[in-house]
Amino acid sequence: MSLLTVMAGAAIAPALNIIRLHFNYVPHLLVQLIVSSPALFIILTNLFFLRISRRYGSRTIAITGLLLYVVAGTGCYFTDNIYTLLFMRALLGVSVGLVMPLSTGLLAYYFSPERQAGLMGLSAAMNQMGGVIATLLAGLLADIAWNYAFLVYLLGLIALAMVWCWLPDAKLSSETKRGKPFEPRQLLKYHPSVMGMLLLMMIFFIYPTNFAIITSRLTVLSSTVITIIMVGLDVVAFFVGLAFGGVMHRFRLSVKYFAPLSFLVGYVFLLLPEKQTPYSIIYICLGSAFIGIATGIGVPYLNTIASIKGGRNSATTVMPLLSAALYLGQFVSPLVVLPLSATFFGEDDMTAPYKTGILLCLFLLLQVWATRHYQSLPPK
Repeated sequence: MSLLTVMAGAAIAPALNIIRLHFNYVPHLLVQLIVSSPALFIILTNLFFLRISRRYGSRTIAITGLLLYVVAGTGCYFTDNIYTLLFMRALLGVSVGLVMPLSTGLLAYYFSPERQAGLMGLSAAMNQMGGVIATLLAGLLADIAWNYAFLVYLLGLIALAMVWCWLPDAKLSSETKRGKPFEPRQLLKYHPSVMGMLLLMMIFFIYPTNFAIITSRLTVLSSTVITIIMVGLDVVAFFVGLAFGGVMHRFRLSVKYFAPLSFLVGYVFLLLPEKQTPYSIIYICLGSAFIGIATGIGVPYLNTIASIKGGRNSATTVMPLLSAALYLGQFVSPLVVLPLSATFFGEDDMTAPYKTGILLCLFLLLQVWATRHYQSLPPK
């Protein structure tokens, strides 16, 4: 399930230009919504996840979410109407909103805090691997025809079969009090992790939304090489996620600072090619690698800390909030970064988004220090 969640938008990103050419008669905004609209419906579904979990067991929710994932994802293959396609993308967002909290919340429900760091790392690693697989498969399928890219969502059948065979139908909210589907006090209780996830995703999404454009202007690298470097980031994040459990326990007091500092170093390296040095390709690769490290550590760290604090009820309390913050960060990143870049560095500065990313990294460091300087993992 962790492998599938990132594919809501990332799977179609490589084919977006081909889709835009096919729908050249509609406003460009509608084409952009093909990628961004699922995030809004993921957030809305997450806010109602507590109510849903009180009525249905985890197996029922997972099977429903995965069935909808496959039907809505591949359903876009069969339509040639932009509005029907956007409706199917909205349903895909609902499906991911059902699956996303379970992909991490079930780890808190079934496993002890001592094992959760390693398992959250594996979950994050699979999330990054989903990005690699989705990018490569969708790009290859889109070369056949624009709608073939949507067949990548058939991968949901694998997870559906595994859930059908092995996932118990636990009632995740049986230990919680009845109340409203979204309770503000939950946000107050878990605000360090929720705000941290929001900032983390805002900083990260500066990279995929600007890297190809900025790199192609600053260097002579081909689009193929740029794509390979971007896929390499997901590969780095994948291996960091695999090693996260050991990192978390080895650097118990300082691991909280790894993600913001890695982001900071990454964006500094990405600024260096602006000087037109012969080492530009090295700087670009190092910058991408550090951003991959930051993502591979930051996401499982926040999930682990939140799940330990939320206990067995994490799947119905903090995990939907983290999921909503993750996708909200993706959605608002360009809406926040572009105005800040123009205000502080001017519209003519090509690397202004990276510089804004550095400012946001400093803000994230301050947020981490202010909310987590007293926190660490419980004893091993």
